[in-house]
Amino acid sequence: MNQHIAHVTLLVREYDEAIAFYTTVLGFMLASDLDMGDGKRWVVIAPPGPAGCSLLLAEAKTDEEKQAVGRQGAGRVWLFLHTDDFWRDHPVLQARGLHFLETPRSEVYGHVAVFEDLYGNKWDLLEPLG
Repeated sequence: MNQHIAHVTLLVREYDEAIAFYTTVLGFMLASDLDMGDGKRWVVIAPPGPAGCSLLLAEAKTDEEKQAVGRQGAGRVWLFLHTDDFWRDHPVLQARGLHFLETPRSEVYGHVAVFEDLYGNKWDLLEPLG
């Protein structure tokens, strides 16, 4: 078998505000934005760099979905944005208005700092070591 995870669904309040945040602040690329009818869109964003897992943005419609926006990781870091140069990217992202929850730190596995997206989801910006 040859398999890989292509997309992870990320619940958002509204497509256009999410696209603006992820492309402007994080610098992600808009890979797809297709009208599916009935207010649904197929919106895929991905970080720059080699092809890998991308995010499929899903506009929350039901009460249950709306309550989960920003809480898909139940308050834990659940998305990990790898970089090849943490010390280059951290100040750039901070200058674009990205909210970091902590001072950068070096761990045995790499250089890391936790940040929040516009909904409160927690991410690691991480340059893995080794």
